[in-house]
Amino acid sequence: MARKGKWADIPAGHDSPLNYAVSTRDRSVIDMVEAAIRHRQVLLAFQPVVTAGQTDRPAFYEGLIRVTDETGRVIPAREFITQLETRESGRIIDCLALEKGLATLAEYPDLRLSINMSARSIGYRRWMRTLNKGLDADPTIAERLILEITESSAMLVPELVIGFMTELQGRGVGFALDDFGAGYTSFRFLKDFFFDILKIDGQFIRGIATSADNQVLAAALLSIGRQFDMVTVAESVERADDAAYLSALGIDCLQGYYFGAPTVRPPWLDTGFAQATG
Repeated sequence: MARKGKWADIPAGHDSPLNYAVSTRDRSVIDMVEAAIRHRQVLLAFQPVVTAGQTDRPAFYEGLIRVTDETGRVIPAREFITQLETRESGRIIDCLALEKGLATLAEYPDLRLSINMSARSIGYRRWMRTLNKGLDADPTIAERLILEITESSAMLVPELVIGFMTELQGRGVGFALDDFGAGYTSFRFLKDFFFDILKIDGQFIRGIATSADNQVLAAALLSIGRQFDMVTVAESVERADDAAYLSALGIDCLQGYYFGAPTVRPPWLDTGFAQATG
C-alpha cells in the first residue's frame, strides 16, 4: 500500500517512521563527524589511571579522542564510533589521536600516556608514519607510550596484532588489552599476545562491592591477568566501596569517575604542577 500524508517521502525499505527518523539522525551525526575530522576539530581528554593504594599518584593517563562540532560542542563518541570503525574516517581519527598523544608526550617528558587504536590502523600508512615519526623524534617517548587495543578489535586480525606488538615492544612501547571480558578473545591467542596491561571491562566493575556475580567474574579475569604477568586495571570505578573492594581483591590500578573524569585541562597545564606518575 502506498504511503500517504507526511510519511509519503519515507523510503519503502524503512518499516516505521521511528526507524526512518533514527536512520536519518545517524546519517546526520556521521556526516557531522566526518566534516569535523576533515577540519581537524578534535582534541584529547585525559583521565588518570591510579595505582591501588596510592590513588594520589597516577600510574599513567589515558588520552581519549573528542570530536567537536562547528560550535565547539563535543559529539558523544557513542553516537558514531561503531559506524566509523570500518570507514577510513575511523583510521583518520586514530591518526589524529596518536598525533596529539605523541605531541603531548614530547612536550611533557615525565608523562606516561595511553592512546586508543584499532587493529585496522596497523595497515594504514598514515597512522604508521605518524607513529614512527613520533618515536624517531624522541627516544624517550616509546617507553612512555601505551597503545590500547580493544579485545574485539585485536581478535579481527590476531596474527597481525601479535607481529605488530612484538616489533613495537622491542622499541619499548607498552600495550593494553582494553575492555577485557566484553569480547570473545580466544585463549589460544591470549597466551601469544603478550599484552603488558589488562583492562577489565566496566560491566564487571560497577557495583562490585555488592554484586556477588561481579565479584566472581572480576576475580576470574584478575587471575587471567596474573597468569600472563599483566598489570590489571579496573575500568569504570565510580564509588568508594567499589574502589576499596578492588584494592583488597588485588587489582593493580583503578580508573573511573571516582578518581577523575576525562578532562581537556589536565593537571600538568596548571602552573607549578609537578608530574606525578609511577
